[in-house]
Amino acid sequence: MGYDVGRFQGSVDEELICPICSGVLEIPVQAPKCEHAFCRACIMEWLSRQATCPVDRIAISTSDLQPVPRILKNLLARLVISCEYAASGCTAMVKLEILDSHVQDCEHNPRRPVLCDQGCGLVTPKDDLKDHNCVRELRSLIQTQQQQLTQLEEEVVDQSVSINEIKRELNYLKEFVRAMRSSHPAMRAIAEQFEKDEVKRWASTLTKAKVSRWGAMISTPDEVLQAMIKRSLSESGCPLHIMEDLMANCHERHWPTGLASLQTRQRQRREYDSYVCRRIPGKQAVLALACDNTHMSEEMMSEPGLVMIFALGIE
Repeated sequence: MGYDVGRFQGSVDEELICPICSGVLEIPVQAPKCEHAFCRACIMEWLSRQATCPVDRIAISTSDLQPVPRILKNLLARLVISCEYAASGCTAMVKLEILDSHVQDCEHNPRRPVLCDQGCGLVTPKDDLKDHNCVRELRSLIQTQQQQLTQLEEEVVDQSVSINEIKRELNYLKEFVRAMRSSHPAMRAIAEQFEKDEVKRWASTLTKAKVSRWGAMISTPDEVLQAMIKRSLSESGCPLHIMEDLMANCHERHWPTGLASLQTRQRQRREYDSYVCRRIPGKQAVLALACDNTHMSEEMMSEPGLVMIFALGIE
């Protein structure tokens, strides 16, 4: 239903009056052919009984209704109207376009949200304050949050199951591609590209790292340290087909010629800052992957990359 004409300041143009309720248009729509405008609620109720325009009886249906032109919306927005709580003491006169926001914050609105000052700090409608019980409301809030938490935990479990299923299917696909590569030479290039893309996707999940103490590099890590690094790589999602090669490349005996001895490492010290390094999660160690370091010379890089372990100095 439309707004009561008596609430408006000055006269209201009859083009802004709903022919059905005789009030000022509220959420207006128009018939497409005759362009008569109506309150949306009014015309929907009318059409539920008869599918014709109330003014000229042209056939229309609810699906035919269209938004009114912008100029009509602008004219309505500029009208000045009294607050709907005028009878309760509100003297405000506001433009129609901001009426809803004014009503929500109006001090005479019995449903205006206010802050409880009895200790719980919850927001509650003004006219509910007299019956407000902090303990009861907090208990209800905690119960609601516990239900939401339970629902979220269930969703996490469902997502975890789905992720594990996807991983399992992906591993099947990897094995299939590798099997196809060995039996069909034409699949070799596809399989190699598949594996390269897999390494790049994994690399993108690792944060980049900066080495500030290259002299703290551990060139001959023991088996315990290597096992720790391998476990961290596995937990980070390292592709299985490069795992063993990477672990072999954490010891200087498998490093390229530019890193193969202390003397050569000292000579190549200036080259180190050119490495693009990614941090091995939770460890004082970095990866210098070949796919990230195509700019490095062969004497400074090995396939599929290098694992560098440090006593300290990883940022």
